[in-house]
Amino acid sequence: MNHHDDNSFQFNTLAIRSGHTRSFEGEHAEPIFLTSSFTYQSAAEAAAKFSGESAGNIYSRFTNPTVNTFEKRLAAMEGAERAVATSSGMAAIMAVAMTFLSQGDHVICSRAVFGSTIALFEKYIRKFGIDIDFVDLMDVSAWQNAMCSQTKLLFVESPSNPLSEVADIAALSQLAKQHGALLAIDNTICTPIFQRPLQLGADLVIYSGTKYLDGQGRTLGGAVLGSQALLEEVHGYVRTTGPSMSPFNAWVLLKGLETLRLRMMEHNRNALRLAEWLQQHPKVHAVHYAGLADHPSHALAKKQQTGFSGIVSFEVKGGREQAWTVIDQTQFISITGNLGDAKSTITHPATTTHGKLSVEAKQAAGISEALIRVSVGIEDINDIIHDLSRGLDLIAL
Repeated sequence: MNHHDDNSFQFNTLAIRSGHTRSFEGEHAEPIFLTSSFTYQSAAEAAAKFSGESAGNIYSRFTNPTVNTFEKRLAAMEGAERAVATSSGMAAIMAVAMTFLSQGDHVICSRAVFGSTIALFEKYIRKFGIDIDFVDLMDVSAWQNAMCSQTKLLFVESPSNPLSEVADIAALSQLAKQHGALLAIDNTICTPIFQRPLQLGADLVIYSGTKYLDGQGRTLGGAVLGSQALLEEVHGYVRTTGPSMSPFNAWVLLKGLETLRLRMMEHNRNALRLAEWLQQHPKVHAVHYAGLADHPSHALAKKQQTGFSGIVSFEVKGGREQAWTVIDQTQFISITGNLGDAKSTITHPATTTHGKLSVEAKQAAGISEALIRVSVGIEDINDIIHDLSRGLDLIAL
């Protein structure tokens, strides 16, 4: 299949077939090009490729056929003109910041983002003379009030991790365009299966491929997607500074994309059943899952998403001791900070993924000591429920 035929296919076919043009070897599966550089038939050919006069591979830091296949496939699934792959999700966020921000610029970021994202903006991006404000993810008026003439980037993780809060992407897009700023959406939780931010008005979409895109906890990777014009700038940054995706990781992620829809539908089904069960449990104080009708983001999530994904967070009655009891009593759910795996995982955000945040920042983000996050896998849901009930049953009211 040639990639120029991709637009004639439906989503499921794109996820399996797009991006790969077979080599002269006639391979069926996508090959891994584990090479640092590429050769040329003549000095003139080398000069033409290095100058950009002729398309082709030069050096795997920025041109590799396996990485390129992953980029084309993900772009086709997202409905984007182009994707640029990076070594991790955080590298993708850094690429956006370093590409589009300059000294004196201003960024507005939602409070409800991954802890490392906050640290990146606070500790490192600020060093370059860039001002940053953090606002409530769901309060459009707070975004409006934070805007100024220097605002160049609005950064949002929607749905948020771990509370499933949802931003009004269309409203933020309108706000960004009115002020000449870019809107970047971290779509890691939903993936293109459940949400297409570009169709809602976003300028850039960011992924940690380490999560659902891989889906089996095997490798690291990230990506930035958007228009050809914007992504050419991102590509220039990656080419020069080197936060590149390895060909092997790209190949693993390609395999993940083939089963992404199947896995996401099962994650979604299991997560909703778990959230409904937790909501009825006497030892649970609150459940955070946008698929529940009483979640504050439920109506908006239904409007701009086709599913709610697989992250369920809940607060036990008590505090850290009770939360840790639930976590420690699990027998097969993996205690790890990663998410988006076929295997269910569990963690205590206040002391792990968000552990480096100040007490005030945790409170602002809704990260309490009683909060537990479960990335609901695709095991049998009854086994997942039973594993969580072990610790919940031990909590004294």
